[in-house]
Amino acid sequence: MTTHPTPALISRYASGGAVVDDTTIWAVEAHLETCAACRAVLADAVDPGTQNLLDRVADGIASGIAAGPAPVRRHRLRRTGVAARVLPWLVTATGLMLAAALFEWTFDSLPSLVLLVAPVAPLLPVAAVWSRRVDPAWELTATMPRTGLPLLMRRTLGVLSAVMPVLAVAGWVTGHSPGLWLLPVLGFTAGTLALGTVVGVDRAALALALTWCAGVVAPSLADGRLPAILTGNSLPGWALTTVALTAVVLMQARRRPHLLNTTSSQGRMERS
Repeated sequence: MTTHPTPALISRYASGGAVVDDTTIWAVEAHLETCAACRAVLADAVDPGTQNLLDRVADGIASGIAAGPAPVRRHRLRRTGVAARVLPWLVTATGLMLAAALFEWTFDSLPSLVLLVAPVAPLLPVAAVWSRRVDPAWELTATMPRTGLPLLMRRTLGVLSAVMPVLAVAGWVTGHSPGLWLLPVLGFTAGTLALGTVVGVDRAALALALTWCAGVVAPSLADGRLPAILTGNSLPGWALTTVALTAVVLMQARRRPHLLNTTSSQGRMERS
């Protein structure tokens, strides 16, 4: 929103936004973060009961700040953050790739297990990092403005930054070109995010992983040959697919900013 919202729009937003679409609500919230004048208009538009509640909350916060922090015994704090809860999935992905490299190094007559497994290796950690069952602050995260695509991309990049070095080591040990595993990894990650805007990131990751294993990994191991989509000639196709799927994610996020906050599968479950 490049201009100030009208007082009427701010009044409708203050009343709960029942007649304001999601895109407009997101734009108003983003504008209010940086505009003190509009926040003053919002304060005047709030009904007296809500204003009284906000004043009491502000007084309580001010009193707590003035009293100073209470002593905390840090050694008793439990690790309940998202990173700690995703760690087992990262360890699983790492162990899977190391086992694939060891298997390929031992049985060199079979098709490359590293190339077969690498595309779906990051999918389970990506699903875990955006799952309401893993995130202890999911409700807060899902309702805050501008936490859809930016937060999802930051968490996805965090997963890839942890998995990519393992994939690089596995590819280097087995002597494969980086492009043969890197582009499929990026393609499947983008595909998970794109499909996640429809069915949820966790379900998209599981569906793509199972489809790849059933349609590519199992037949390749049975035939003893690497599929054509994992050879050097397939790299342009993987690159175009990755770019196209990334564009889909960006367009979906622009059309519906909250779509990646509360996925449609979860929304349907809540409505039912």
